[in-house]
Amino acid sequence: MHFQQMLKSVNPVKEAEAKAVDALRSVLQQVPAIKLKSITRQSRIDHVRLDIVAKLSVAGRGHTLACEVKKSGQPRYVRTGLLQLRSYVADLGRNVTPVLIAPFLSSAAQDLCREQGVGFLDLEGSVRLTFDSVFVERTVASKPAVEHRELKSLFKPKSAQVLTVMLGDPARPWRVAELAEAAEVSLGHISNIRTGLLDREWGQVSHQGLFLSAPDALLDAWRNAYQPPAGQRLGFYTALHGGAFEEAARRALRAGSDEGRAIFASFSAAHWLAPFARTGTQFFYADEPGLERLRATLALSSPAKGENVFVTVPEDAGVFREAVEPAPGAVCSGLVRTYLDLSAAGERGREAAEHLRRERMGWKK
Repeated sequence: MHFQQMLKSVNPVKEAEAKAVDALRSVLQQVPAIKLKSITRQSRIDHVRLDIVAKLSVAGRGHTLACEVKKSGQPRYVRTGLLQLRSYVADLGRNVTPVLIAPFLSSAAQDLCREQGVGFLDLEGSVRLTFDSVFVERTVASKPAVEHRELKSLFKPKSAQVLTVMLGDPARPWRVAELAEAAEVSLGHISNIRTGLLDREWGQVSHQGLFLSAPDALLDAWRNAYQPPAGQRLGFYTALHGGAFEEAARRALRAGSDEGRAIFASFSAAHWLAPFARTGTQFFYADEPGLERLRATLALSSPAKGENVFVTVPEDAGVFREAVEPAPGAVCSGLVRTYLDLSAAGERGREAAEHLRRERMGWKK
């Protein structure tokens, strides 16, 4: 009996509803014009059964909040919840306001609620309630730890290989097996990414396969969560500049992969992909043999005279498989990687990133 009670006490649905009740009560009690008469779970309004029903008095007039509680606030589930709510309250009269409650609602999910005329509340503190003479709206920028973990997982190196392939042609539909082969990851990994894309409505599935329906939203989220590849970042000095540096660098990068790998990165890659503004500093990704080749070919020395070449030796080799060669020997990090690296490189880098995006990453609507 005691064990059964323990199982009941950790029922995730009931726990979510309990937290939702506490959060809703806290918001309502902060509004002087509202007198809270009751909040009940699993209640009915006429023939409709709802997760939470709150009965209020506003300036002496009765009003009811009809609430749907979702365990996930991802847009995919929010859209379903909104359809349910709109259906539930369609015939209940003007004094009933639908409200969607979830652990966390992104700005995209909140926008969906606004579009449908549905109030919302999340457990991070964001809220929008508008009815009668009441208007409450607050947006909290913080994200729960689970949301951070999910996004971080979606943009990890193996996942990044998949997303990079898909962003190469967002409208192209992919079968699971062919996408796994193209990105060189497991079928299970594709399944996890598929779920993440569908939940956030960045991807859709047609009879031909999975494709990106919102590539810009995906890229924006990746940019905002981006962390440069883990690895060793080394600074050097070279006396070469201008045409002499360019010729030597292209000679070094043109060598076969069996002699090590090295590619232009960041501003140096952008110079070949979508020229924006020259910089006196050069950037590369290289593995250990590639680094030694760069040392020799570019006559790199210790940075005592000032660093003007930076080489990152990444722990993961994914940056090399994404490489492109816009001109003979000018082997560069891929468009997506270059965009992300520039976006993380300060104000000047962000300007160069957006220029690259406009010039080379315009998605076909």
